[in-house]
Parts: sequence; structure tokens; C-alpha cells
Amino acid sequence: MNAMVDQLIEKMTLEEKIGQLNLISIPLNITGPIASKSQIKAIKNGSVGGVFNSYTPDVVCKLQKLAVNSTRLHIPLMFGFDVIHGHRTIFPIPLGISCTWDLTWIKRFTRVAAQEASADGLHWTFSPMVDIARDPRWGRIAEGAGEDAFLGSQIAKVMVKGYQGNDLAKNNTIMSCVKHFALYGAVEGGREYNTVDMSRIRMYQDYLPPYHAAIDAGVGSVMAAFPEINGIPAAGNKWLLDDLLRDQWRFSGLLVTDYNAINEMIVHGIGHLKHVSALAVKAGVDMDMFSNAFLDTLNTLLKQGVITQSQIDTACRKVLEAKYKLGLFDDPYRYCDNTRAQTEILTDENRLVAREVAKRSIVLLKNAHQTLPLKRQGTIALIGPLVDDQFNVLGCWSAAGNKTESVSVITGIRNLVGGQVNIVHEKGANIIDDIDLLKILNGKGGNIELDKRSPEMLIKQAVMKAKTADVIVAVLGESEAMSGEAASLSYIGLPENQQNLLKALVETGKPVVLVLMNGRPLTLTWESKHVDAILETWFAGTEAGNAIAEVLFGDYNPSGKLTASFPRSVGQIPVYYNHKNTGRPYNGTGLGISQSRYLDLPNDDPLYPFGYGLSYTTFEYGPLKVNKRNLIGNNEILIVHLSVLNSGLYSGEETVQLYIHDPIASVTRAVKELKNFQKILLKPKELKQVSFNVTVDDLKFYNTALQHIWETGEFIIYVGPNSRDTQSISIYWSK
Repeated sequence: MNAMVDQLIEKMTLEEKIGQLNLISIPLNITGPIASKSQIKAIKNGSVGGVFNSYTPDVVCKLQKLAVNSTRLHIPLMFGFDVIHGHRTIFPIPLGISCTWDLTWIKRFTRVAAQEASADGLHWTFSPMVDIARDPRWGRIAEGAGEDAFLGSQIAKVMVKGYQGNDLAKNNTIMSCVKHFALYGAVEGGREYNTVDMSRIRMYQDYLPPYHAAIDAGVGSVMAAFPEINGIPAAGNKWLLDDLLRDQWRFSGLLVTDYNAINEMIVHGIGHLKHVSALAVKAGVDMDMFSNAFLDTLNTLLKQGVITQSQIDTACRKVLEAKYKLGLFDDPYRYCDNTRAQTEILTDENRLVAREVAKRSIVLLKNAHQTLPLKRQGTIALIGPLVDDQFNVLGCWSAAGNKTESVSVITGIRNLVGGQVNIVHEKGANIIDDIDLLKILNGKGGNIELDKRSPEMLIKQAVMKAKTADVIVAVLGESEAMSGEAASLSYIGLPENQQNLLKALVETGKPVVLVLMNGRPLTLTWESKHVDAILETWFAGTEAGNAIAEVLFGDYNPSGKLTASFPRSVGQIPVYYNHKNTGRPYNGTGLGISQSRYLDLPNDDPLYPFGYGLSYTTFEYGPLKVNKRNLIGNNEILIVHLSVLNSGLYSGEETVQLYIHDPIASVTRAVKELKNFQKILLKPKELKQVSFNVTVDDLKFYNTALQHIWETGEFIIYVGPNSRDTQSISIYWSK
């Protein structure tokens, strides 16, 4: 590779080198790529290094031929796309996928996504998004793995390996791009594109690890984020991109900006176009997504001595190396096989994998009186605006998904029990009635239509149907446009009109099961008190209806566990399990006067904590045991073990979680931190022994000098079914 790239760079003109740094968007419609005359001319002139938003073998082949046949040196293009949670077979949104806590199935999902995307002409995905998010107002919490750095790191690794496989040159693998580097999930107020400001310790301890894990897993590319960090926008932040990413972490792959991010540095107030372009080049950016900033400025900047030839050559080299690794110099058309597109996309096998992942992503939040699973008899009222919806089940960033190929909840239930259960159905409410918000959502592709009936009539007719049923299943939540990019919300409860419907259904006195579809944790304080069962299904993808039906009727026992805490109210945000103690922590008892708490909430804990999720069966945890209480040195291994009994009537999976707290350290530590977990399957009355190995690596943290160290002393080991309901044991580890 090095020899080939050296020879090619030696032959290239300055304009050809700069052209390789230019990544343009050519979207599709039903007739093909919507490429402007200037874009076609730029490709032929060698002024384009890559294209995103174009796919299918025919389209990719057509554009690739322009580059290979028309340019002087015949350098092929790269083709990228947002394959975020599947390509044509859509899986649950990433936040939902993370709730499986199942790395095997997560890797399998990315392999299906890579298989389909590569069969459809693509070889680069802007995924995984690994931003830690502790504020559910931020719409892009839907795209990540939640609030925990340890779990996020494990998921980042397997997603990168799933996309890229063992050889990027194979035509069924695609290059992964970890994003958004860095800290994007900590935008102030949960508002999209906003500022990020935090201490270095918090960065290293709580936000940077998933990116680092992706680098260690061999990710081929990294995307610089939108926000400013320490006063400098990420796309021009030399400390972030050069000192940290390149020097400290030794990342040697391709670094690309987010959409138009170089131009947007001007609006941040950091300088004019030539200045921000120079900042990006000097920081180590290799490819400019969409803005044409490099194309328009680098030649002049070089002549003025602001940047160097070496900086341009280095950026060009990274682009060419990525193309080499993808095998494009050997065969520019290796992703243009129509046979694969016809036989490997949206197959029955892929749909079955999507259904399995969807079932495992569903979290049972409440199940009073054993309301679930539903019986295969009598009459069930399916009520809600999302009951017969094929569009919203796909969720945000389902760019190549097709709603005609997805399964609605009512269809899934009919598929499973249509001949055994009498089903009545009413819409009951619109997704929203707020006209101003409706215009915004539909402006970003929300596809929401208001019913001609009044809100009062919708509820009245729904209640009439519900009264004829034995049980009510209310399918409520968000539009897919209410989460994802540019979808921040200050209110994250069910829309008022849907709450009014739900209250009317509860007043019937019938058992009510609330099935939620949403892209973020919601505030569900009223719902948690008044409905009988709550099933969090997120946006479950192409096979949503079939997966939800199997969970509702007990064909699959839900095993999902939350990866982001559900707040009691917006005023609690940010709320996350691994917070630190104050000098006056509230212990949850008494009035809590002069202690750290809210006066208007029963306590400051979330409604549903990180790691939480119920089952149709029950699990009993035996006492914690360790191989020793006093350990000495770096090479010791602490073995923590316990028994787990399925004491219920159903086979079920349980995710046993291990947390550690360091009560006295040179810097303050979180009240507990996830360090390991195991997902086990138990038959009724089955008892299993679970063991965890703990080493000094699990005790490490970043000190004020940003050294990753551990210190001697007491450590408290917690084990339980979630971050709140744990038992503990204390050990002492010395050097």
C-alpha cells in the first residue's frame, strides 16, 4: 500500500490532491442520482474524492465510471451512506439495540447491515455513533448506546468488527466511521449542535472511552463532531484531532468532517473561510464533507504559506489509503454486482435476525397483576395512533428503509393470534395535535396526517371500542421525526392529546397495557402509577409488529435492560446512575432537609434506572461471595460469584450486572460504575452459578494529571439486576 500510494502521490497535481479531500452529496430519487452539472464536471475533473447518499449497484457504477474513465489518473470514488441501524432491513434504533446487552446479536446485526449495504453498492458507513448521552432531550440519544462508557465501549468494538470484518477488501464488508468525535452527547441543554464544555477528567473518564474502544478495534475512519470543545469547534480543534486522536491514540485512518462543519466554524465565530479551512487542515482533517471549503481555499492557503504541501499530501494519503484498503484500486466496481443486490437484501433470513434483535431490545417496565403475557382468547382493543403504522416503526435514520416492507403492530398481532383472538381497533388520537410542531416535524419528513375527526370524537369512539374488550393495548409514543438529528425537545412526556386518550382508557376500568414507541427515555410518572403494564419497544424496525406481538403474547419473554435512565421529570435532567456524591447526599429517607435533593420529588433517583428491565419470570440472587477479601499487587484476580435462580414459571434471560465503587481516592469517584455483565438463560426453577473476574484494570481511573491509575484501599463490589437494586461486598486491595 505504501509503495503504491507513494507512486500515485508523486504523479498527482496539487489540484488532484485537493480534489481527493472533497466529499460531496448526491441524493437519489426514483429515477436515479440527482447530480448537478457542476458535480458531474467536478467528478470528471478529479475534484471529488467520495460521494455520499448515492447507492444501488447501477448508480454507483455509473458515477464510478465517470471518475475512473474520465480522470487523468483513474482514481476511484468512495461511496458512503448513513447505515445507522440497518440498510434495507431496518433493525431497532441503536438505543434500543443497546438494551439487548447482547454483544453477539449486536455484531450479527452489523454483519447483516454490512452485507446489505455492500450488496447495494456501498462501502462506507457513518456508524457507529458512540456519543455518551445523559440528556434525553437531545434527539440523537436515539442513535447511541446510552449513558455508560463501559457498555458503550463494548458495543462500539463489536459494531466496528461487524461492519469491517477481517478484510475491508472483501465485497461484503464496509468501512466503519466512528462518530461524532468528540463529546457530542453532552451538548448544553440537550440542544442539537450546541456547545460542549466539561473538565478533562470527565472527558477521559466518562465520554472518551467508547471512541477509544472503536480506535482499538481498528475502525477505518473517524468523523469530527459539530460542537465546540474548549472554545474551538471540533472540526478545527488541533488538541482533539491531532494531539489526542493521532498522537495519544495512534489513529492512522481517515478523518472526515461532519456535514458542512468547516463552513459552520465561521458562524461559531472562529474566523473567515480561509482561516477555518486552515484550522481544519492543521488539526488533521483529511476529508471535507459537503462544504467545498478545501476545494475553494487550499490552493491559495498553500501559496500564502499558511499551510504546507506536506499537510495536503498527508490528507490525500489518508484518502488513498482508505480506497486501497477497500480494494477499489484493484477493482473499482467490486460493489456493483446486481446479482448480490437481488439476492442478499431484505431476505427472509435477514428479517428473522431483525425480529430476534427487536424482541431482545424490548424492555418491560411494569407488569402489575401479571397482566402480561396476554391470553390467546377473548377480545383485545388495540388503541392508538401507532397501532397500524408502518412508517414510524422504522425510526429515525432508516434512510434506505421502505415503510411498505415493515410490519405494523396490528399486522404482527394478526399474524400471530389472528385466529384465536377477537381484535377491535381505533386510532383514538393523532400522534400530536400541536399544529406548529406538526409543521416542523413534517418539514423534516415526519409524514404526519391529522384525522378529520375532532380529538374529543377520536377519544369517544376509542373508549366505546375499548369497553367491549377484555384488555386494552394502547400503542402510543413519538413520531420518528421527534428523535434523531435536529430533534431536541424540551418536553419529553407523551403528547397531551395521547395522555388524554390514555387517561380515558384507564377510566374504563379495563386492564391497560401501554406499548411505547419512542426514540428517547420519556417522563412517565403518571403512566407508571396508573396503567397495568408498560412495554418499551423503541422504534423496532422492519419486523417491529411481529416482534412486539411475540413479546405481548409470551412467545418471547422480554429480557431488555435500559441503557439510559428514565427521569421523573425534565427538571431532573441530566440524570444518570454513575453520578458523584455531594457533601450532603440525600439517602432517600426522611424529609431530606439541607440535603441534595429536589423539594418537589419524592427523591432524586430516576423513575427507571440504568440497567432496569423486568421479565415474565422472577430471578432470585444468592449472596455474594469472593475468593479473598484482601488482595495484593497488580497480578491478583478477584473472583466474585453468586447463584441466580429462576423462581418463576417461564424460561427467561437475565443480565447480571457488576459495579464497583472506590469510596476514597485522590479524586472523587462515581457512586458506582459498571465493570462487567453476563446475560444468562434459565429455565423455570433452574439455578446457575455466575462468576466475574475483577482485576486492577477494573479499578483504574483518571487522576488530575490524566494518568490512568489505580490506588490502594477499600473497594465495594455491587451485583444486581440493575444499577439500583444491588447487593454489595467490601474488599481491600493493596500494592
